[in-house]
Amino acid sequence: MPSNPLTVLVSDPAGQSLGLNLPPGSLVTTTRFGPRQEPLFWVADEIAGPDARGQLLPACEAVGLRPVLLQTEKHAEKEGWWNDGWLDPGLMADDPSDHDAGSVLASYWAVAVAETDDDEDGETLAPFSAAWPGLAPAGRVESDPDVRAAQVTAGLIEQGWLASPRLGLVPVSRDTDIPASIGWTGPSNDDAACLRAVLRSWEDRFGARLLALSYARLDLSVAAPPQTMEEALAVAAEHFAFCPDNVWQGYETMRLYAEEAVLGNSHWTFWWD
Repeated sequence: MPSNPLTVLVSDPAGQSLGLNLPPGSLVTTTRFGPRQEPLFWVADEIAGPDARGQLLPACEAVGLRPVLLQTEKHAEKEGWWNDGWLDPGLMADDPSDHDAGSVLASYWAVAVAETDDDEDGETLAPFSAAWPGLAPAGRVESDPDVRAAQVTAGLIEQGWLASPRLGLVPVSRDTDIPASIGWTGPSNDDAACLRAVLRSWEDRFGARLLALSYARLDLSVAAPPQTMEEALAVAAEHFAFCPDNVWQGYETMRLYAEEAVLGNSHWTFWWD
């Protein structure tokens, strides 16, 4: 098996020798710095159905690939954003082992708090202050993370949350490594190794799986969602540090965000303005 199984698809587009039997698709090799010698990922030509991820997962795992849905955009210039120079694998300048989620989120928290236009009573951040509260405790896994991922994915597609996703396959062993591996620039604010450190920590503590990426949005499923308000607030603090727009745009306060977007919720989404 080659180090990058996608190279097999050059001569075997359906991946039959890998046991995949893929639909028509193409290999993405271009980035903002020009073409690469090896493909970053494969993407299907057709819109994915609700069960696209779950159907291919066992065969993909066997050959070192992980599936992800790539959401096309309404704006024509970003419709196929993965082919238009928006990817930058060079973002991961540091070794991922140089970072831990707690330190990364603490630094993000300080920036987010400084940029928050809070009132005198500190209602936006309550019950937190300017001090980083630390990582939330690990959750209690309710179901197999991949089973939960398949369920959440189907729901997102059927409900129109993911209106026109394409199935992608990336040569990584963990879903949470996908953004850094392909050079996804959604946050546009840091070394991709920091992003990967946070996503891996959520995978370890909450059974998170990366479901979908769009130009500036990231969707996760969660097998161990917070079950109490105290747990939800602790996780909400991490979300605020990771993506302040989650609170700033639409929820206004940390408590409301924790109650409506985190408590018992097996779908976490992040959007950068």
